[in-house]
Amino acid sequence: MKRLLSLILLIFAFFCFSFVSPALAGDAAAGKTVFSANCNACHLGGKNVVNAAKTLQKGDLEKYGMDSLEAIITQVTNGKAAMPAFKGRLTDKQIEDVATYVLAQSEAGW
Repeated sequence: MKRLLSLILLIFAFFCFSFVSPALAGDAAAGKTVFSANCNACHLGGKNVVNAAKTLQKGDLEKYGMDSLEAIITQVTNGKAAMPAFKGRLTDKQIEDVATYVLAQSEAGW
Protein backbone atom coordinates (compact mmCIF):
# COMPACT_ATOMS: atom_id res chain seq x y z
CA MET A 1 0.00 0.00 0.00
CA LYS A 2 2.83 2.35 0.88
CA ARG A 3 4.54 1.65 -2.45
CA LEU A 4 1.34 2.27 -4.38
CA LEU A 5 0.79 5.59 -2.63
CA SER A 6 4.41 6.59 -3.29
CA LEU A 7 4.06 5.67 -6.94
CA ILE A 8 0.86 7.68 -7.30
CA LEU A 9 2.47 10.71 -5.66
CA LEU A 10 5.52 10.40 -7.89
CA ILE A 11 3.37 10.24 -11.04
CA PHE A 12 1.30 13.19 -9.84
CA ALA A 13 4.44 15.25 -9.18
CA PHE A 14 5.84 14.34 -12.59
CA PHE A 15 2.70 15.54 -14.37
CA CYS A 16 2.49 18.73 -12.32
CA PHE A 17 6.03 19.78 -13.19
CA SER A 18 6.03 18.50 -16.78
CA PHE A 19 3.41 20.94 -17.99
CA VAL A 20 4.71 24.10 -16.35
CA SER A 21 5.99 26.66 -18.86
CA PRO A 22 9.68 27.34 -18.37
CA ALA A 23 10.64 30.80 -17.26
CA LEU A 24 12.11 32.91 -20.00
CA ALA A 25 15.80 33.52 -19.49
CA GLY A 26 16.28 36.97 -20.98
CA ASP A 27 14.96 40.42 -20.17
CA ALA A 28 11.93 41.13 -22.36
CA ALA A 29 12.03 44.88 -21.62
CA ALA A 30 15.63 45.10 -22.83
CA GLY A 31 14.68 42.85 -25.73
CA LYS A 32 12.00 45.33 -26.80
CA THR A 33 14.68 47.99 -27.20
CA VAL A 34 16.90 45.63 -29.20
CA PHE A 35 13.92 44.59 -31.34
CA SER A 36 12.95 48.21 -32.04
CA ALA A 37 16.48 49.08 -33.13
CA ASN A 38 17.26 45.95 -35.18
CA CYS A 39 14.14 43.98 -36.11
CA ASN A 40 11.28 46.44 -36.59
CA ALA A 41 12.12 47.16 -40.22
CA CYS A 42 11.12 43.62 -41.22
CA HIS A 43 9.05 42.46 -38.25
CA LEU A 44 6.96 45.45 -37.18
CA GLY A 45 4.04 44.21 -35.12
CA GLY A 46 5.17 40.60 -35.38
CA LYS A 47 4.75 40.55 -39.14
CA ASN A 48 7.32 39.65 -41.81
CA VAL A 49 7.66 41.97 -44.81
CA VAL A 50 10.04 39.61 -46.63
CA ASN A 51 8.01 36.40 -46.26
CA ALA A 52 4.44 37.12 -45.16
CA ALA A 53 3.82 33.45 -44.29
CA LYS A 54 6.56 33.37 -41.65
CA THR A 55 5.43 35.90 -39.08
CA LEU A 56 6.34 36.06 -35.42
CA GLN A 57 2.80 35.10 -34.44
CA LYS A 58 2.58 32.13 -32.08
CA GLY A 59 0.96 29.83 -34.66
CA ASP A 60 3.63 30.51 -37.27
CA LEU A 61 6.46 30.11 -34.77
CA GLU A 62 5.01 26.72 -33.80
CA LYS A 63 4.42 25.73 -37.43
CA TYR A 64 8.05 26.37 -38.39
CA GLY A 65 9.63 25.00 -35.19
CA MET A 66 10.67 28.43 -33.96
CA ASP A 67 8.63 28.43 -30.74
CA SER A 68 11.50 28.01 -28.30
CA LEU A 69 14.09 30.36 -26.91
CA GLU A 70 16.88 28.19 -28.32
CA ALA A 71 15.44 28.16 -31.85
CA ILE A 72 14.99 31.94 -31.93
CA ILE A 73 18.47 32.53 -30.50
CA THR A 74 19.93 30.29 -33.23
CA GLN A 75 17.97 32.10 -35.95
CA VAL A 76 18.97 35.57 -34.74
CA THR A 77 22.58 34.54 -34.19
CA ASN A 78 23.15 32.75 -37.50
CA GLY A 79 20.46 34.18 -39.77
CA LYS A 80 18.75 32.14 -42.48
CA ALA A 81 17.59 32.88 -46.03
CA ALA A 82 16.83 36.62 -46.21
CA MET A 83 17.37 37.16 -42.49
CA PRO A 84 20.88 38.37 -41.70
CA ALA A 85 23.02 36.95 -38.91
CA PHE A 86 23.29 39.23 -35.89
CA LYS A 87 26.31 37.47 -34.39
CA GLY A 88 28.90 40.19 -33.98
CA ARG A 89 26.31 42.97 -34.28
CA LEU A 90 24.54 42.05 -31.05
CA THR A 91 25.94 40.56 -27.87
CA ASP A 92 24.82 37.13 -26.67
CA LYS A 93 22.82 38.88 -23.93
CA GLN A 94 21.06 41.15 -26.45
CA ILE A 95 20.18 38.15 -28.62
CA GLU A 96 18.80 36.30 -25.59
CA ASP A 97 16.80 39.38 -24.58
CA VAL A 98 15.30 39.86 -28.05
CA ALA A 99 14.41 36.16 -28.25
CA THR A 100 12.69 36.44 -24.87
CA TYR A 101 10.79 39.50 -26.10
CA VAL A 102 9.68 37.73 -29.30
CA LEU A 103 8.39 34.71 -27.35
CA ALA A 104 6.59 36.91 -24.82
CA GLN A 105 4.99 38.98 -27.59
CA SER A 106 3.92 35.90 -29.53
CA GLU A 107 2.22 34.56 -26.39
CA ALA A 108 0.47 37.90 -25.91
CA GLY A 109 -0.67 38.02 -29.55
CA TRP A 110 1.51 40.95 -30.58
